[in-house]
Parts: sequence; C-alpha cells; structure tokens
Amino acid sequence: MARRKTQREAVVKFSTPTPFSRIPFRLAGNGARAILRALSSMPASTTVPVSGNAGRFRPTNTVPEDIARRIAAAHGTPAYVYSQQALEDRAAEALAFPNAHGLTVRFAMKALPNATVLRLFERKGLHFDASSGHEVRRAMFAGIAPQKISLSTQELPADLTPLLRAGVLVNACSLAQLDAIGTALPGWNIGVRINPGRGSGGTGKTNVGGPDASFGIWHEHIAEILETARRHRLNIVRVHTHIGSGSDPAVWQEVSTLNLALMDRFPDARTLNLGGGFKVARVPGEKDADLQAAGAPVKAAFEDFAARTGRRLHLEIEPGTFLTANCGVLLARVQDITDTGEAGRRFLKLDTGMTELLRPGLYGAQHPAEIVPADAGRAPGSAVHDYILAGHCCESGDLISCAPGEPERLAPVRLPAVRMGDLCLIGGAGAYCSAMSAKNYNSFPEAPEILLDPGNTPRLIRRRQTLEQMIQNEIPLA
Repeated sequence: MARRKTQREAVVKFSTPTPFSRIPFRLAGNGARAILRALSSMPASTTVPVSGNAGRFRPTNTVPEDIARRIAAAHGTPAYVYSQQALEDRAAEALAFPNAHGLTVRFAMKALPNATVLRLFERKGLHFDASSGHEVRRAMFAGIAPQKISLSTQELPADLTPLLRAGVLVNACSLAQLDAIGTALPGWNIGVRINPGRGSGGTGKTNVGGPDASFGIWHEHIAEILETARRHRLNIVRVHTHIGSGSDPAVWQEVSTLNLALMDRFPDARTLNLGGGFKVARVPGEKDADLQAAGAPVKAAFEDFAARTGRRLHLEIEPGTFLTANCGVLLARVQDITDTGEAGRRFLKLDTGMTELLRPGLYGAQHPAEIVPADAGRAPGSAVHDYILAGHCCESGDLISCAPGEPERLAPVRLPAVRMGDLCLIGGAGAYCSAMSAKNYNSFPEAPEILLDPGNTPRLIRRRQTLEQMIQNEIPLA
C-alpha cells in the first residue's frame, strides 16, 4: 500500500530492540551558593562515565512467546504481565544507591499498588511512599506495617489522626496542611515537603517542581514554616522534596545539593528525602538512570555536610517508575485491521487502549510494541508495514502509537506483517499503567494482572473484573 508522508507524521521503528552504546551524561553546575564543597571542585561541565548496563536501553519484553500464548489462552487479553525476577533485580539496584549515613528506599506505590508487588518489595527491604490516605490504607491492608509508610499528599485524609497515631509518617505539603496537622496533633514529629524552585520532567505534566508546580511548600516560605511549627510545637525531623520524573541526572544532583543547603534552616531534621524521578529507557534513544553515577556526588555532599555541621543525615529516595516500569508488559490481541485507502493509513485495532494504557494519550509517552504470531508455527515474514496502534475505546484520542511528547501527533509503528488474532506485547507497562488508566470507560472491565515467578510460571495476582463487580455500587431508583 502506498503511503503518504505529511509534516504531521513521525515514523517510529519498534522491532526487536538492541542496546545502544554507552551514553555519557553531563553534570552541570551553575556555580550557585548552594553547590556544596563536594561538588565545587568539579568543573562546570563534567562527563560522568556510565558503568555496567546503566544508561542503556533495556529490552522490556520479559515474556517469552510461548508463555504469552499460554497466558492469553488461560486468562484472555488484555492482561498485565510482570516479572518477579526483574522486580527483585530493580529493588536490589535501588538499595545499592550510594549513601553516607544510611538509606531508606521507599517505593512510590502509586506506580503499581498491587498487594503482591508491595509484599514482594517489603521482603526485599523497601519501605513505601503513599500519595493519599487511600493508598496508606491499601498498603496496610496488604500487610505493610504503618511505620514503613510515609504519606505525602495533595489532600489530607479525613482519618489522618488515627493513621499517624498508628505509626504512619507524614510530610506536610502546604502551609495549610502544616497548620492542620499541628492543630490535630500538637508536639508531633513531622516532615515538610519543600518545592526547591527547580523541576525536571519528561513533560510539563510530569514536572512536580518549580514555580508552575503546586507540590510542596515554596522554598521562600521557610520562615512561615518555622513559625507555624513553633506555634504548634511541631518537631520537623524530615525534609522532603521531589522534582519530577525527568531524565537529567544533573538536575537531580543539583537539587540534592540545594536541599542540603536548606537543612541549615531545620536544625532538628535528621532525614533528607530526595524523592524519585529516576528516568527509565522504555524505547531506544531514551536513557536509563545510572543510580551509582547519580548517587556518588550526593553521598559526597552528605559527607561534606556532616563534616561541616556534625549532623549525619539519613537519606531517603522514592523511586516508582525506576522499580517497575520495565518489569511489565501489557499483553493484547489484534482484533481488527483496517485502512483508509492507498494514500491513507493502516490501523491495528487492539483489544486494549486507554482503559489499560493511558500514558501515550496523556503524555505522548513511548512504549515498544512486538507482535507474537497467534500460531506458534508461523514465523514473522520479511515484509514490514507502518501501522497505527489504535485502542478499543470509542475515543479518537485512544491511540498507543503517538509521537514522543505529542499525544495528538500520530507516529506509525513499523512491524512485520500482522494478522488478526496475533498477540501484541506492549513494553514498559509496569508503572503507571494498571494504576493509572481510564478505568471502565465504555464499560470495559479491569484487566487481570499476572506475575511470572523466577521459573516463568504465570501466577494470577488480580482477576479480571466482572460486569457485576463494575456495577455493584450503583443504586437503581424506582
């Protein structure tokens, strides 16, 4: 079929991915007062070597073709499939983050809050970051001890006081929150979340720092923080920050040092939480964060701070995407193939879409796609075609193949010739997919979740939702 090229089209090739060569990133310093002595000896731009697999694209398809067919036969499609081994490996990487005086790794559970995953991470030694009171209760329901849960939220829960009395930690994310906590629990030990004035995000929608972000207390309001804490006799024992899920380690390192400089204003604080924001490479051309390279100057800065002040601060980080994104795939089926004529487009209509994978339509996020022939004896042909991957919802924006960062711009996917009934493995689906989707739109049920154990045995960890479950809270009126 002849194809028309337009200025609104970007061709993205998703075939069997191969690692790209090492990519050095730049550590940029701005010479500001907050860059501590541990970094001041570096030149303004320093090339940081990347070691091991860090910085490389990691193929996200953790599901062998025969296992994919077995899962589809047993549980249907669409279905999320996670690799237990990959999750455990990522946890080990995070726990090895360089630190000077102790480290707590908190899983940002909003990325993938399934109880089995939470318990798996707890066994590996992780604690948890919750973004709502509901997430706190969900973690506790999964068996997580309240003392291992930290709450940083845009909306304080109505049951905040009993949660805190049970042992849950809290970070006040606004001056009003700080006052409310102090009114309810005067004399309490708390944390404060600071917006340091700098952010980093893959898109504006994932940037949670800087003047355009409502998250945290603006760094120029520290005097008001201290006055509110004094009035309620609150003890500020933790300082928290998070700048967004960007891919620039230099920004993350710079903000780390800025926050250490802020610690001088909070003399009783014993813990500095630097949030997450560790970018992962879902597709070729993206960078996978190197935690060792990003953490080395942070460790040095903590050591320098201790030498200068005598305070040995405990470090916390809160990865979400880093821990789970490339540990899962979304297994779907090609249920229709259509086109718009010789000069138009070919569409693969999948039995999934924004009901399971909202990120492309929301951010223009990129996810690799791979076709698994429905017939195990059929090898992919040599011919390739450009396809638009379309979702199953009655919504023009339900597209999976969007241009990077441009959800309204189509980006054809180049794949071997596809037949109806073939399976489609969509990679990078372990974070912000099952937890963040247009649930039940067009009355499609929630998809099941399956965990592959280290022996590649599929284990069901969430059943497919039924229609009865979907409507069980509706109250018909006579």
